[in-house]
Order: sequence, then C-alpha cells, then structure tokens
Amino acid sequence: MALIDKIQSKDALIGVIGLGYVGLPLAVEKAKAGFIVLGFDIQPEKVAQVNRGENYIGDVVPEELESLVQEGRLSATSDFGRLGECDVVAICVPTPLDRFKQPDLSYVKNSVLEVASHAHREMLVVLESTTYPGTTEEILKPLFEQEGFVIGEDLYLAFSPERVDPGNLRFKTKNTPKVVGGCTNECTRHAKALYEAVLDAPVFTVSSPKEAEMTKILENTFRIVNCALANEMAMICDRLGVNVWEVIAAAATKPFGFVPFYPGPGVGGHCIPIDPYYLTYKARAVDYHTRLIEMAGDINDEMPAYVVRRLQDLLNDRGKPLKGSRVLLLGVAYKGDIDDLRESPALKVWEKLEAKGAEVLYHDPYCPVVKRHGVMVPSVALETEFLRGCDAVVVTTGHTRKVDYDLVQQNAPLVFDTKNIMGGTRSPNVVPL
Repeated sequence: MALIDKIQSKDALIGVIGLGYVGLPLAVEKAKAGFIVLGFDIQPEKVAQVNRGENYIGDVVPEELESLVQEGRLSATSDFGRLGECDVVAICVPTPLDRFKQPDLSYVKNSVLEVASHAHREMLVVLESTTYPGTTEEILKPLFEQEGFVIGEDLYLAFSPERVDPGNLRFKTKNTPKVVGGCTNECTRHAKALYEAVLDAPVFTVSSPKEAEMTKILENTFRIVNCALANEMAMICDRLGVNVWEVIAAAATKPFGFVPFYPGPGVGGHCIPIDPYYLTYKARAVDYHTRLIEMAGDINDEMPAYVVRRLQDLLNDRGKPLKGSRVLLLGVAYKGDIDDLRESPALKVWEKLEAKGAEVLYHDPYCPVVKRHGVMVPSVALETEFLRGCDAVVVTTGHTRKVDYDLVQQNAPLVFDTKNIMGGTRSPNVVPL
C-alpha cells in the first residue's frame, strides 16, 4: 500500500521522537485520531511513565493517555532501532541555545542520524523542532540522501512548526492550525495529509521548508519585540509617574491597529527567549544584523535586574536594606497556571536577589519543589504569621488560581506586583510594576 493511502486510512505506524511538551501531546492526538503511535525518548523514566500511562505534561489529559496506553494505541521506547517499523516519524526534540546564544542543533542532528540509519522507502519524516530557515534542506536532506534516498520520490521530508502554548485553555494541539512545507510538492502533500488526518484545524501549505521554518520565527519574534515594547513602556511610565497598566488597558479599547502586550519580570518558556536568536544567527550568514530583535532581547533580559532595583528602592523607602531582607517570590513558573520552569524570569530574579544578600523563599502551588544548585527547595505555605514576617512579597508569576491573594494583601507589609494580578483590588501596600 502506498504511504499516502496508509496515512489516509490511518494504517500508518507513527513514530514521535521526543516525548516532552511538544511530542507527548502530539503523540496522544495522533493516537486519539486512530493511528498506532510509538514514542521515542532517550530518558528511560519518561518512557516508563508513558508505558505505565502516567502523565507528566499539563496539556495532556491523564485519563486519555492512560486509556490509549491500555488500548495499545500508544507506547514508548528508548530503542531507536524500532524507527525502522515506522511509516511516519515526527521529530520533536529541543533546540536550545548555547551560552553564546548560538543554536544547538545536536538533538536534531542525532535524531536525524538515527532516523536515516533505519529509514526505508515510502517513509515520511517531519521536523517540528523550532530552528532557523534552511535547516531541513541544508542539514536533514543531505543525511537522507547519503543513505541513497531520493527526497520526494521514495522518502518524503517536511517541516511543520510546533505551536504549543502551555496552559492555553482554548487552543491545544488538536485545534491549532498547522503550517507545513515540504522539500517537494509530494513531500508537502504527504505531510498535509498526515495533519489533516489528526487535527480539527486547517492545514496551510507553504512553498518550501524555509517558509515554514521562517513562519515560526516570525510568530515568536513578533512576541519578543512587543514584550520588549511593553517592558520599556513600563520603565518609562515608572519614571514619569504614570500607571502603565491603565495605559495599556486604555489603548486596548481601540478596535484596530493595537494588540495589547503586558510588562513583567522578563520573558520565559521554550520559545520567546530562544527562537528569535535562531534568526539572528542565520542573518549573520547573509551579512545582516538583526538590530531590532537583538535590542528587544536585551530589554527583556534586563527586566529581572530592573525588578530587583525597583524592589531595592521600595524597601529603601521603608527604611530597609535589601541585604538581609526576607523576600517571598509568589510564583516561579514562567507563566500563570502551569508548572513549566523553562527560562523562567522568576528564577533569574531569585538569583539576583540572593546575589545582593536577600533571604529568598517562594510559594508556587504548581511547582511544589524547585531544584537550585543541586538542592531541592520546597514551596513554602502561605500563612498569616509567615507573610507578616516577610519584608516583601514579589509577584513573579501571574497564577490566577490556587493563590490566596487576599491573604497576601492583608498581611504582607509590601507587595511588589510585577504581573498586575491584584490590579482590581489593590491595597496601599501593593505596588505595581
């Protein structure tokens, strides 16, 4: 049976490499759609958890995962030799930056080498990991060609950017539109058929992988630049004695030409602090300096230090030095109502506070324990006497559930609210960013 027929009839065996925030939800949706799915991961504990039907990703419904495993529709392995059993392989591995903010594609390259060494005729390979324009055709394609495959004839290669937004209650993997770009028209046709068989959302095609890769970069560059604008506005408004939150709310009443973004202690997560730098790296190869993007990154990177300076001034106004003060961070996840710590600005605020001699504790109902410098640090309980014993509480994550903000306002002597989570019911001891 031809691969396109296997996909459309859902007889294709699908492999998903990387069972993290992108890969596991994708594997679950493909299994729910009727495919048999085999997940691959180098971490034995993740493999074991999946095979036990134990969920560890917030956007996956635990009961669905457990049911799919029990039905035999989803399983996991660390044996990459089993890639040869798959008709379709989706690569969903991390693409971090090194300490010089250069792309680290080692996870992608290692995954592709494994796939290429076990690939067979009539196989579709889709890269979902965010990367710079040209990666699919310049790095992946030659590795398959070295194995004797003719791309678009006996092996189909495409790029389709992941669009995962952890904690989003409206848009999940299932109903988020997809973009696909194949190395040839046949590659695009096969990738489009795959996602149309899985998703309850439109699948848009572009002319090549480069356009699909650039689409994801544009989406997140849009966000990093607008986050930086909001953060810079907050710093200016503070100097001018203007409430930036009122300004943004007022500007948002305009029904056209404005999209509200909000300031905070920095940007975090797996996309905004990382993805735009893939473009700056690639742009240098064609002798272009991405001034706006890099400046936006610098502004956002400065926000944790700005938060610490503001807190230092607020304590000073109350006759207290930051050194020796007890500071409670309210939230350490990178965004509200999730447990994801990746690139969290709260952790950077924590580090800078400790460097200035503050005693730092945290409360986060979604992150009961945080590993710092090899030590497991537990979340403290919000209690009246404890809050009264703190010199300051800094709201570093905008959790909308599971946090008793009334208790905090009524008992903490100073609350520095960097997320405006208490905006509508602000007490005199609460200071906005």
